[in-house]
Amino acid sequence: MRRFWAILLCACLCIVNTVYAEEIEEPRNLYAQSAVLMDAESGRILFEKNGQEVLAMASTTKIMTCILALEKGNPEDVVTASELAASQPKVHLGMRTGEKYKLEDLLYSLMLESHNDSAVAIAEHVGGSVEEFAKFMNEKAKALGCKNTYYITPNGLDETDETGMHATTATELARIMSYCIMESPKKEEFLSITSMPSHSFSNVEESRHFSCSNHNSFLGMMEGAISGKTGFTGKAGYCYVGALERDGRTFVVALLACGWPNNKNYKWKDTVKLMEYALDNYTYRDLDQDLKLPTVVVEDGVPESDKLFDEAYVNLEVDYGDGVAQVLLRKDEQVDASLKMEEVVSAPVKAGQQVGKMVYYLEGDIIKEYPIIVVNNVSQRTISWVFDKILQLYLGI
Repeated sequence: MRRFWAILLCACLCIVNTVYAEEIEEPRNLYAQSAVLMDAESGRILFEKNGQEVLAMASTTKIMTCILALEKGNPEDVVTASELAASQPKVHLGMRTGEKYKLEDLLYSLMLESHNDSAVAIAEHVGGSVEEFAKFMNEKAKALGCKNTYYITPNGLDETDETGMHATTATELARIMSYCIMESPKKEEFLSITSMPSHSFSNVEESRHFSCSNHNSFLGMMEGAISGKTGFTGKAGYCYVGALERDGRTFVVALLACGWPNNKNYKWKDTVKLMEYALDNYTYRDLDQDLKLPTVVVEDGVPESDKLFDEAYVNLEVDYGDGVAQVLLRKDEQVDASLKMEEVVSAPVKAGQQVGKMVYYLEGDIIKEYPIIVVNNVSQRTISWVFDKILQLYLGI
């Protein structure tokens, strides 16, 4: 009978696990050679396919060009087209040597139509030269923790030099996009430009007029799509990086080598599949904030009782900042928590002083940390305080 019940229990568990696994099945059969789905707020990778593979990135390069131009330049700056800029291959605005444009207008040209000449003109204006601007790009990538991204051009045309190939990984491309839309001091301007359906402008002389249309079709495919950039070269294939915000969640998808002609629409299919997987399976959950905190002994502290031989303690609390501790989790994910703190602290102690931290783990990796702080003040025992307490004991004062 025991064996019967054991077999029945195992069978039930297998059924439960099978059903649950079907509910959270990860995306399969993606067209992209390399793909990443990222939580833009935390930078956590929610799904990847060859996410660390170094590949050509084509015009997804231009998200870095745009954000640096916004951070280092002024939208009202006047940019003069050089001979180098005017000689760039299609897709191009068709600027002519010596023509002048507002930087803001060229940023729309850059991000909506992906014009290669606008990219070079912007780079030369902001950096002084394409080579100096590329240094800015690589410095920014390094600052964002990107170790496998290398920029040579501001427009993403295939290029190689003595250092390496103009390339990135899907993971790092997603990281750069997350910075552009979540962290940069110019994130609002970046989002405004990249989400604009169209933009019309003239050169400064008003001798020529232009109209740009946004080629990021994903903006009209899903509710909450907020930004993105397409790309294509013969070496890179079709590439894409895009972002979606819904119900307080912001996701980024990065795709590299997502087909070659005639596979132009593969990138949209992969993006929608990954975004739907994110929306269906990841939600914010409150972290456990009811964990019992110990009291901590204060060495050489004046006890609350004000008695000579009593010990001094401090009460503690976790500083959750805005009072809400949440993390984006998949349906089947569980978070573990642990305290890392000092067993004894030395007086004097002030309210608000940090004495440890609450650490939350997901599958062994740290995902959130919050400081543990002191609630009450504790002053230090002085010789006069001790002498006074001794007098009280022996004299009965």
